[in-house]
Amino acid sequence: MLQDLGRHVFKNEFSLRHEPRDEDFVLVFKEHEILIGGDGLHEPLFLPQVSNVTDKSLLYLFSIDSRGYYLYCGDSINIHIEGFSFQSHMVLRSDNPRIVCFAGFTAYHLFNFYQHNRFCGRCGSPTIHSQKERALLCTKCANIIYPRIAPAVIVGIVHEDKLLVTRYKDRPYRGLALIAGFCEIGETPEDTARRECMEEVGLRIKDLKYCGSQPWGLDSNVLMGFMASVDGEPVIRRDDGELAEAFWITRDEITQEDSPISLTKTMILNFKMQI
Repeated sequence: MLQDLGRHVFKNEFSLRHEPRDEDFVLVFKEHEILIGGDGLHEPLFLPQVSNVTDKSLLYLFSIDSRGYYLYCGDSINIHIEGFSFQSHMVLRSDNPRIVCFAGFTAYHLFNFYQHNRFCGRCGSPTIHSQKERALLCTKCANIIYPRIAPAVIVGIVHEDKLLVTRYKDRPYRGLALIAGFCEIGETPEDTARRECMEEVGLRIKDLKYCGSQPWGLDSNVLMGFMASVDGEPVIRRDDGELAEAFWITRDEITQEDSPISLTKTMILNFKMQI
């Protein structure tokens, strides 16, 4: 999955003491776009370096191996770097190369945190960065704001030798998906899995088995995956407000279209490989 970096070492410890070096990387975002080189398809993606940026309005985010990654805090409208262009953040799903895409996912999560919390949600006053931890502080009421991480579940429902797959109705991603949804107040992830399966496809499930987790920075989520079997008749009652399609698929009908960077793709591929 995307967070599996092999021998690369990801260090996300907070620090305001890192001084940017010319060879460190800069993440520049504009709404849902990232300033990046390459296209992830015919050419690997690559990030601008500190040496490419004249405006050193940079905030340290994390490091991978010995290289620091910084968020550009200036006005992205005014930044132009030869060889780089603003592209949809969906380009980061290309997984080419993984280290750049993972860095982009994680930096985008933090970019949204800083963008959406420039003012206190309690009293409306401006916020500043904490000197001690990754948090924003209200300059008036001392409210502390931490990055939002929303828990969500993904469920692979199995019946005999088939897996239930879906396609979203109103989302940019049009590939195969599984049942998914956010944890609500007072729910365990297992409760969420049962509720979402009933809401989206009208199926009761049993034999829930945890199969992994994944941070998903594009949506500020942490995902938890479960496999389950149908409890009762396998009749699909699709929520047509949420899903465009929901159908059973056999192992032989599953094709690996691209790299399994997501928990969903990994779960589908694992089902295909089971004997």
